[in-house]
Amino acid sequence: MGPRGVGGGAGGWSGGGADGLSGRGAGRWSGAGAERGGVPTVETIAVRAGVSIASVSRVLNGHGARPDTVTRVERAAAELGYVPNAVARSLKGGRTMQVTFAMSDIGNPAYVSMVREIQAVMKAAGYRLLLHSTDADVEDELAVLRSLADRTSDGLVLCPIRITPRHLDALARAARPVVVIGSLPGTPPHGPPVDSVRTDSVTGAEAAVRHLIDTGRRRIAFVNGPADTVPGHNRALGYHTALEAGGLAPDPELITTTDFTVEAGAAALHGLLDARPDIDAVFCANDQLALGSSQTLHARGRSIPDDVAVAGMDDTVLARAGWPPLTSVDLGSAERGRTAAHMLLDRLREPTGIPRAPARREIVMPRLVVRASSAPAAGAV
Repeated sequence: MGPRGVGGGAGGWSGGGADGLSGRGAGRWSGAGAERGGVPTVETIAVRAGVSIASVSRVLNGHGARPDTVTRVERAAAELGYVPNAVARSLKGGRTMQVTFAMSDIGNPAYVSMVREIQAVMKAAGYRLLLHSTDADVEDELAVLRSLADRTSDGLVLCPIRITPRHLDALARAARPVVVIGSLPGTPPHGPPVDSVRTDSVTGAEAAVRHLIDTGRRRIAFVNGPADTVPGHNRALGYHTALEAGGLAPDPELITTTDFTVEAGAAALHGLLDARPDIDAVFCANDQLALGSSQTLHARGRSIPDDVAVAGMDDTVLARAGWPPLTSVDLGSAERGRTAAHMLLDRLREPTGIPRAPARREIVMPRLVVRASSAPAAGAV
């Protein structure tokens, strides 16, 4: 699926002139203004606003004018249903004033937190945000990277859950600035020449499991996402590290991998409980898996946390809305989105004709948020 715009009215105009902002009969249009007749042009906006054509052109192209003139032109343009064509504008000035955020699952609340922050930063800077859900499909992610050459977007924030050699090659060849939310190999100047911001989910997973151990749990199940993903690998590493530090041996019967969804979490815990009904805690690789696991525990008459404690990752709205409220690891989704947006803006504002600044690597540290789903077990010290 292609990028989808955030915002926009019910009607609109698509300019066909060289800049999408001026010119007689500059394009087609539809919507609220159409019923009043005619295609909106610089001339019709000038007549409605009571200003010169040159003033309209200056305002719509962002070159400035007296405040009262700007107000009159913008009001007239809105009343006539005028919307500049970003693609046409890019042909003239090289900018569309649009950026894209591509993520693996648009329904995951962690990505929704990122969207809110990226949208706020980009909107304040005059950019429109386009959204694209890749379903964690590598081919789709690579296609989004290649599409930057089409000049329909000025830059990309990409949040993949797998990084392959093909990703690294595509990142190195990207036609427009790219920022990755996630881990990249190498330390600048080595590795792909793009900025990135990541969290430390190994440390986050370790903190959650150590907390469960500290509350007296000893048979701690692990519901993970796909092991070939970056989050799946890192959260498994944190789980095993915490067990070793707590003097507990990993038990294959307590570990399962599935998709990062509520439904998958529910089904996975049914399987684990069938094999090991003595489970006294479950650590899940994200909040969606934890919510599904909690549903299974309720369905099977297991009390949370008296019989089984539950902990998740991401600290999304699901963690706060569940019953009982879910212990989870805050991985700074909002902060990572905000940081990525500012990184991309910095690249978009770099002067042309000078060497690019070295790639940046930022990290947002995790934070364990303890709630009622992991209260200490009876008799725990």
